[in-house]
Amino acid sequence: MTELLVLQAMRLKGRITAEAAAACAMTGVSEAGERLAELANAGLAKQAGNAFRITPQGRERLAELLRQERQGVDQAALDQCYRDFDEVNTELKSIVTSWQLKDGQTPNDHTDPDYDQQVVDRLVALHGRFAELLARMVEFVPRLRSYQSRLDHAVERLEQGDHSFVARPIADSYHTVWFELHEELIGLLGLSRAEEAAAGRAV
Repeated sequence: MTELLVLQAMRLKGRITAEAAAACAMTGVSEAGERLAELANAGLAKQAGNAFRITPQGRERLAELLRQERQGVDQAALDQCYRDFDEVNTELKSIVTSWQLKDGQTPNDHTDPDYDQQVVDRLVALHGRFAELLARMVEFVPRLRSYQSRLDHAVERLEQGDHSFVARPIADSYHTVWFELHEELIGLLGLSRAEEAAAGRAV
């Protein structure tokens, strides 16, 4: 299981440190570092400084692991979860747009704390409503459990006043983790992001 989690994290993030791998695999940093080193020794990952990226061989191994996983997933049940997710995803996109733009066109320079807090409050409220649906997803695909803790962590940081956790791309911000979860669902259902984008369900 950890092999799949770490390889998938590398694919989704491009490069990953032991700390980031530990969050994705719900394991200790030391264990994550050991697993990354093992993957590198096996030719499935390549190290650059303190970060690792997936290799072509790693992508082949990941594709096989994901294929095996899909065979054990109730596709009909997960498809219904995805349909429900699409509705929440539309709201999340609206919130992120509001975070980036005021009135849909004026860049948000984040000098209005009241406006920013209103957007953060919307995101926190969405997170509360999304919890039940995410729990259903985890019931069908236990590997997705790490997304619960990662989204919870992003909300905790937001509530502590660190608004970079709305959508900062290089951190485990709410939008970053959400995007990765969306990618997971697309893959688990045998879909493609291009197809989903054409259908208006992904960007």
